[in-house]
Amino acid sequence: MPGQVEDDASIRLGAGEVRTNLALLAHARELHPRALIVYKPHPDVEAGLRDGRVAPDDLARLADAVANDADPAALIAQADRVVTMTSLMGFEALLRGVAVTTLGAPFYAGWGLTRDLGPVPARRAARPSVAALAHAALIAYPRYRDPVTGLPCPVELAVDRLSTGAIPRPGPALRLLSKLQGALASQAWIWR
Repeated sequence: MPGQVEDDASIRLGAGEVRTNLALLAHARELHPRALIVYKPHPDVEAGLRDGRVAPDDLARLADAVANDADPAALIAQADRVVTMTSLMGFEALLRGVAVTTLGAPFYAGWGLTRDLGPVPARRAARPSVAALAHAALIAYPRYRDPVTGLPCPVELAVDRLSTGAIPRPGPALRLLSKLQGALASQAWIWR
C-alpha cells in the first residue's frame, strides 16, 4: 500500500474522505482484516521533507510490514492488490496486472479497471482496456522533448534516449537547481 505526501495536490484535489496515510492504513485494514498489509512510505515523507508520516505505534497496529527504501516495482510484483488514495503506484499496479482499489479519484479510476470506493468523476461510457489507458496516459496525451536536441520528439525517441543512456549529463546549474528544490521541498506552503 503506497503512502503519499499529504499536502500534495493529488490529495488536496483528488482524495475523498480518506486524506491521510493513517486513514489509508485504517481503511485498508478494515477492508482486508486478514490480509498481509505492506505499507510503502512515500520517499519524500521517508526523507522528512514532506507531510505524511505515520506514528510507529499506528504502523505497528495497522501494517504487518513497512517497506522503507524498497523498490516499488518489486513490491507490486509480490502484491495481490494495491489500495491507494491517488498514488501513481496504483497505475503501475494496473500495468502489471495487479488489482487496485482507489479511495480517491486518480486519473486511472472510474474506467472499470479498478475498484473505486472514492468520489470518481463521471467518465465516458466506453470502457478502455488497460493497454488503451496506458496508451492515452503515456503516448497520446503527453508531449515529449528530446533531451539531446531540446526539440519535440516522438515517444519512441524519448524511450530510446532513456534506454541507451544517450542523454546529456546535468551541468552545475542543474545540480544547483536540484539542491535548491530539495532545500525548499518542505516549504511548499510558501507558494501554495
